[in-house]
Amino acid sequence: MHLSYPHRTGHSHLRRALVALTATALAAGSLSACSDSDGPERSVDAFLTGWQKGDLQAVGFVDATGAKIPAAEITQQLKDLSGELASTPPKLTRQGDPKITADTATAGIRVEWTLPGDTRWTYDRQVRMTRGGDDQWQVIWEPQVVQEKLTKGDRLGLRRDAGARAGVLDGAGQPIVAPRPVVRVGIQPNQVPDVKDLVGKLDAAFRAIRPALVPSVDLSDLPKRLAEADPGAFVEVVTLREDAYRQIKPRIYDLPGTKFQSEKLDLAPTREFARALLGSVDPAQADDLTAHPDKYVAGDLVGHGGLQGRYDDRLRGKPGLTVIIERPGEDGKLVPTGTEVFHRDPEPGQALKTTLDVATQNAADAALRAERRRAAVVAVRISDGAVLAAANGPGPAGENLAFTAQVPPGSTFKMVSALGLLDKGAVTPDAPVDCPKTFEVEGRSFKNSDNFALGRVPFRTDFAKSCNTAFAALAPKLGGDGLAVAGRSLGLEGQWDLGVDAFSGKVSVNGSGAEQAAAAFGQGTTVVSPLAMAGATAAVARGRFEQPKLLLDPAPAKPAAAGPQLRPESVEAVRAMMREVVTAGTGDALKDVPGQPVYGKTGTAEYDNNPAHTHAWFVGWQGDVAFAVFVEQGGSSTASAVPIAERFLRALPR
Repeated sequence: MHLSYPHRTGHSHLRRALVALTATALAAGSLSACSDSDGPERSVDAFLTGWQKGDLQAVGFVDATGAKIPAAEITQQLKDLSGELASTPPKLTRQGDPKITADTATAGIRVEWTLPGDTRWTYDRQVRMTRGGDDQWQVIWEPQVVQEKLTKGDRLGLRRDAGARAGVLDGAGQPIVAPRPVVRVGIQPNQVPDVKDLVGKLDAAFRAIRPALVPSVDLSDLPKRLAEADPGAFVEVVTLREDAYRQIKPRIYDLPGTKFQSEKLDLAPTREFARALLGSVDPAQADDLTAHPDKYVAGDLVGHGGLQGRYDDRLRGKPGLTVIIERPGEDGKLVPTGTEVFHRDPEPGQALKTTLDVATQNAADAALRAERRRAAVVAVRISDGAVLAAANGPGPAGENLAFTAQVPPGSTFKMVSALGLLDKGAVTPDAPVDCPKTFEVEGRSFKNSDNFALGRVPFRTDFAKSCNTAFAALAPKLGGDGLAVAGRSLGLEGQWDLGVDAFSGKVSVNGSGAEQAAAAFGQGTTVVSPLAMAGATAAVARGRFEQPKLLLDPAPAKPAAAGPQLRPESVEAVRAMMREVVTAGTGDALKDVPGQPVYGKTGTAEYDNNPAHTHAWFVGWQGDVAFAVFVEQGGSSTASAVPIAERFLRALPR
C-alpha cells in the first residue's frame, strides 16, 4: 500500500492538468466563435438582407460623426433614394470578406437592379462599418451606399425612350403602313352660335361618309366638352383620312366654329386594309398595363390582334432606359438634376415581311365594302402559294374569318369529290349520271337547290349546274375514306404553318351512308376555312398542293411539305368542269369578266337543321390568282358570293 500511494498521487496531478488544458481549449474555441459571429461579416450581411426585405431592425447605424441613426429612418431613406425603383429592390451580395483596420471595416457589395424589360443594371459599392463601445459592428450610413452619385434628398428616376416600331411590309418589301394625309376636324367654342344645330349637321355629315366609319363618331358629349373648354380652344371632334374628309367638306367647311388641321399619320392604304389579319397598333390599354407591368407603360404603342399583336415584341423592339437622379424642386415636385447613372440605347423593332399585294388586297376589301353580313375573300398566287389578300367584312375590325372560320363548304366541295371520283375511275366527265329532284339514303332525303331536276345528263353538267342528288348517288364509289384522301391531296387537314392562326380543314371520313352522301356535296361533318378552300383551288389550278404562305421574314419554322403531282387526267377534267360552271353553269354571271378565263365553283352550305339557313361560297381562279369568297348566312351563292367574286375580279389590275 505504501508503495502504491505515490503512484496514485501522480495520476491525480496529471488528470487535473488535462482538465485544465481542455477547459482552456474550450474557452479559446468559444472566444473564437464569438468573435466570428459578431464580426463585420454578420453586420453587412444583415444590412443587405434587411435592405431587400425593408426591415433593418437587426442592424445598427451611425452617421459619419458616429451619431446613432434609428433603423426605421434608414429604411425610409433607402426607399426614398430608390425612387422609381423602390418597388423592385435590387439583388445584393457581399463580395469577399470585409477588410478590418483597427475599429473600422470596409465590405464590398454588388448591387444588381432588374429594370423594365428584364434589363440588368449592376455595379459595386463599399459599405463602411465601425466597432462600437459594445464591441458590435455598426454600418456607417451615407446615401452613396445606394449609388455613388446620390446625396441626401435625391431620388433615382427612370426615363424610358421607346424604340422605333418596325413596319409590316408587303410582298414588294414596302411598308403597308406609311405617312398618309389626314384632317383633324375641330370646333372653336366662341364661334358657335347654336351648338345643337351644329352637332346635328356634323352627325349627319359623318354618317354620310362611305365606307361608313366604324365605329361611328359619337357626338353625345360634344356640347359638354365645348362648354368646359377655353373659348378660343380647338376642341377636336374626329380625325379623318383625307379621302373621307373630301366627301363631306362641302357640308361642314362653312359651318360656324368649325376648324381644320391637316397633317400626316402612319396609316394603312385604307381603313379596312387587311385589318383583321394585320391587327392594330394603339396606345397601351388598361388590360395591357395590368397583364404586363414590366413591359408596357402608359403611352406605349401596343399591337392588338392579328400580326401586330402576335409579333408585338419583334415589331416594337426594346425601349431605351436611363436611370437619372432627381431632386425635389421648390414646389416639392421632382425635377431631373441632369445626372445620368445608367443608360441603354433603344433597339428598333424588326419588320415583318408578308406576301400581301396592295392592289389585290384593295380589290378584295372593295368587293366586301357593301356587304353587311360577315364575309371573307382570300386570294392566293397559284405559281408560288403566296397569300395576296385576306379581306374580312363588314367594316375594318373583327375576326379573321378568312383564315380561321370552320364552316361547311357546301357545293364548292364538289371540286374535291369530283377529283376523288375521277381518280378512282368511278366516273368520267361525259358519263351520264342521273340528277333527280330528290335522292334518299338510309331514310334521309337529299334535294337540289330550288328543287330542280336535270334527268340523265353528263357528269360535267351535274357539276356545272351543281346537282346535289347526283353526287349523293355517287358517294358510295368514293368509299369510306375516298373523300378525305382526295381532300388531303389538295392540302386539306394538313399541318400548316403560316406564322399566324389558320384552319386547314377537317374532312368527313368513314361515316354512315347518309353522312357520305351529304359529305359528297360539302355537307355532313366536313368543315373548312376560306383560306383552306383557296389553297385547295390553287392546287387544282397548279396540279399539286403547295401550302399557302403569308410570312417571308420571319419565315415559319414548319410549313407543310408540298404535295405530289395530281393525276393529270383527273385534274384536267376538274379544271374543264370548273370552266363550264362559268360558261354554262351556276357561275355564268362571271363569263364576261375581262381578262383571262375564269374557272370556279359555287356553293350553298346548310349550317343547321333548317334548310333555309345557308352560307354562300364561290371558289375559283383567273390567271395566276386563286380565290375563295365566303358569306356567312349569305343564302344563295349566286345572289351573294358570286357578285362579290365579280367585284373582286373586275377590280384586279390588268
